[in-house]
Amino acid sequence: MFKALGHLTSRRPWLVIAAWVVLAAVVYALAPALETTQEESEFLPDHYESVQAMELQTEKFPGATTPAAILVFERADGEPLTPEDQAEVGRIAEELGPQLGSETFVPQVVTTTPDGQPQVSEDGYVQLGIVGLAEGATGFDPQAFEDAEALREDLDELVDDSGLEVGTTGSVLQGLDSQESSERSLAIVGIATIVLIVGLLAIIFRSVIICLLPVVVVTVVSMIATGLIGWANEVFDLKADSSIETILVVVLYGIGTDYILFFLFRYRERLRQGGDTKASVVHALERAGEAIASAGGAVIVAFLALLLSSLGIFQAIGPALAIAVAVTLLAALTLVPAIVTVLGGKLFWPSKKWRQEPEAARFGRAGAALGRRPGTFAAASGLVMAALAVFALQFNPSFDFSASLPDDVESTQALETFQDHFAAGASEPVPVLVQSDDGPLDAAALEPYAAALGEAEGVAQVYPPAISEDGTTAQISLVLESDPNSDAALQDVEGPIRDVAHEQAPEGSEAYVGGTPSIFADLQDAMVRDYSVVFPVAAIMIMVILALLLRSLVAPWYLMAAVGLGFAATLGATVVVFQHVLGNDGLIFMLPIYIYLFVTALGTDYNILMVARLREEAREGRDPRAAAAEAVKHAGPTIAAAGVILAGTFASLMLSGNSLMTSMGFALSFGILVAAFVMSMFFTPALTALIGHAAWWPGHGDEKRPDRDDEGDHHDRGAEVSAGT
Repeated sequence: MFKALGHLTSRRPWLVIAAWVVLAAVVYALAPALETTQEESEFLPDHYESVQAMELQTEKFPGATTPAAILVFERADGEPLTPEDQAEVGRIAEELGPQLGSETFVPQVVTTTPDGQPQVSEDGYVQLGIVGLAEGATGFDPQAFEDAEALREDLDELVDDSGLEVGTTGSVLQGLDSQESSERSLAIVGIATIVLIVGLLAIIFRSVIICLLPVVVVTVVSMIATGLIGWANEVFDLKADSSIETILVVVLYGIGTDYILFFLFRYRERLRQGGDTKASVVHALERAGEAIASAGGAVIVAFLALLLSSLGIFQAIGPALAIAVAVTLLAALTLVPAIVTVLGGKLFWPSKKWRQEPEAARFGRAGAALGRRPGTFAAASGLVMAALAVFALQFNPSFDFSASLPDDVESTQALETFQDHFAAGASEPVPVLVQSDDGPLDAAALEPYAAALGEAEGVAQVYPPAISEDGTTAQISLVLESDPNSDAALQDVEGPIRDVAHEQAPEGSEAYVGGTPSIFADLQDAMVRDYSVVFPVAAIMIMVILALLLRSLVAPWYLMAAVGLGFAATLGATVVVFQHVLGNDGLIFMLPIYIYLFVTALGTDYNILMVARLREEAREGRDPRAAAAEAVKHAGPTIAAAGVILAGTFASLMLSGNSLMTSMGFALSFGILVAAFVMSMFFTPALTALIGHAAWWPGHGDEKRPDRDDEGDHHDRGAEVSAGT
């Protein structure tokens, strides 16, 4: 199959290139834009309590949902607010209100409490203005962000010459800052990724053209993949997290460059043996094609396993990344060989030493040592991963997307000012919705119910019940003692507050607890469910691919066990760095899923390359230990180069200035380095050497085979591999 594909791409290279260019142009012109969301509730299914509470609140109390914008007023000179300042705040709010007659905001700015008092902090330094969300508005769409920008511009004009300063925060303003931060992150990460890849390829190949090859290929692939993802999201109504665009850049460049490397190493190897351009393209695709396709298949099925998630964010991210990898895989098997065929000997310009076979002395010594003492290498590398894996048990999930915003954006600074002067939970009271099963609610029964909620652990204040126009629903707002985005608030809502709300609801009614802490509590429950479903399904699907590739029922088990150990070590190392060393309270809840999928799938890629080479060495008649030594010597440079490039691309996420991206960048780059330099380089070949011939049962694909002709030439040991130098 791959040999036939090689003949097609080498004989009709311009046709293949033209087909890709036309496809990219058509998709780019016709596909919808890739839309994302920052609203956590959109990630949850409808049966969760927080979503039901939000829907009931929107229906019965339009405009009374979570504040869309919070205006934080203070004096420019840092002194307490005077009565004249408070009157000026009232004037600004009164003039701003009519200007908010948009699709997003309620045209009214509330600067007083429910009892009519100014919303001024106890110390007198800060006054608030609250802007509600208009009926039918989501607060997380392009229109909302345009309205938020207009709000800030109008405020700047109204506050000018007043002696006051105002900062804006709240859900919509945080969403706007998150979008702008993501755009900056995308630019920074994109530039850093390209510079890194070009630099590393220059060191490896010393070729200008090869340095530019991934940039050209990924540009074409990105246009197609992004368009296909946009169509998929539109057709299946998928909600993608705002980080998806940045992750896509890294995935496309990182994985794309890896697959290009796998092909180029084999192509260069064949040229060094005297093959011409077309014959070398066919040979490289025949030998490396199966490994590339299997590696890509492992990544794709791992991402598609996210379709089994109960969370909309993963249901969207999984297919998006699978589409991206699938297009990248097809490009590596068709577009790249076609471009290489067209370029011919110019591919390596200006290098003149590419025909010289490197000695790979370091890998040769490492392979020889492993072959002599595989038990020592297996134990040492395994213990390193196991020691780090212990810390994975201390992983503390965080569900606050806003915490990933940079410290210097306006919404973050305004929120800090707010929390310095008001109760932690005052920024977002938690609504408790009580709905009657039959007829209007008894208002008298709501008073003792509200009092009981006020006695619940974690509640600082209770607002009087508000009853809907039809009398069937009541809303009781709770001010928590903790920041609504904190773990403490999550625990209070999930435990005592929900318990009291449900157990003591007036007879004939049902209670729903909403708000951000309730969303986080439901996200936590959903994640526990997803871990028990997505992880094993992805592992089983990858094991099936390994079994088919290696024709073995034994090797897939210890290969997946090694990958699992690498996952735990990566999560443990991230916990050590960010929770213990840097002192973060927790790590974003999505992190284990990302680590599992990337480290499992891409770690399997490197395992495939190493074990495939080891099998080929065994087929040459070597015993298991000698085969492992030769595999490390010859496949080691390929895996090392690919691992460094892919780890470097993921590490570029740490430059984004976003804490979510920083922790993810560290985790994924560290995981790739573990997968390449600990697991695939030493742990896996050492285990295979120790298990010996039994590792290939029942196919026994390691048995010696007679040489066979390949296009008229006897292929030697160095050529008969699925991945090598």
